[in-house]
Amino acid sequence: MKNALEVKKLVKYFPVKNSKNQVVHAVDNVSFSIQKGKTLGLVGESGCGKSTCARTIIRIHKPTSGEILIDGENIANKSQKELQSIRRKMQMIFQDPYASLNGRMIVRDLIAEPLIAHNIIRRSSEAQDLIEEMLERVGLQKEHINRYAHEFSGGQRQRICIARALILKPDIILCDEPISALDVSIQAQIVNMLKQFQNDLGLTYLFIAHDLSMVRYVSDDVGVMYLGKLVELCEAVEIYRKPLHPYTKGLLSSIPIPSPKLAREKVHPGITGDIASPINVPTGCRFHTRCKEKLKVCEEIEPEIKEISDNHYVACHLYK
Repeated sequence: MKNALEVKKLVKYFPVKNSKNQVVHAVDNVSFSIQKGKTLGLVGESGCGKSTCARTIIRIHKPTSGEILIDGENIANKSQKELQSIRRKMQMIFQDPYASLNGRMIVRDLIAEPLIAHNIIRRSSEAQDLIEEMLERVGLQKEHINRYAHEFSGGQRQRICIARALILKPDIILCDEPISALDVSIQAQIVNMLKQFQNDLGLTYLFIAHDLSMVRYVSDDVGVMYLGKLVELCEAVEIYRKPLHPYTKGLLSSIPIPSPKLAREKVHPGITGDIASPINVPTGCRFHTRCKEKLKVCEEIEPEIKEISDNHYVACHLYK
């Protein structure tokens, strides 16, 4: 099956203010691909580079180096003018629906904004029927079209954001923790709706999340990031059945168990200590400062991500 999105050795560094030489290693040599109609879940602690990776892919940030291939076309070094047509193929749903919507605009204008930006229509009233249809598809009513964002709940606002992302009929949607700001009762509704759109429209998702149990439900493949690096990548079923990297094992052990008895009996590998600074990254493996299984080589040589078994990649010296 053809890849909708390929990321090759993507790097994004941010210069540190009032410093000539120091940089923040936000994304460092990350590579992965997503087949058309599939979902890659990207997980990791806050500050590991997940959101920066997504924002660099969609070219909110310009990459320091590397390639971003959309249907085989590298967009990493394209100008903003050249990116205009590419952005019709790729849209983003942001984490905070409260900050994503302009409070001074009614729903009709919010959803029509991408159509106007891409010169498909000149004013929002021209797409009234299309916008009403899209509102109904995301579970809202036609009557909501003339309301303002502050009149909606968080879940409803995120539905408006999804309608806005889908109005251009893109091929790829980058979902940057689209449910983390919502009530638990609403999260399942939003995720089920995204899956339904994927089935109906053949969409490709990069799904960023903290909730590992939700990622398991949504994703075909899962990538684990730590301090700007991709440390493990494989099929979603495999990563829960047989995690290899010590960091992945620690993340999975943090998933809550609904049974108090089983939770007490569970052995927690755990992750001790704090994440290292993305400015002064540790030598060797970046996780060695918190790893209970580290070897001497882990402190000196950075492990390359390698295929250990069928489509299961890991960056760890424990696996040769």
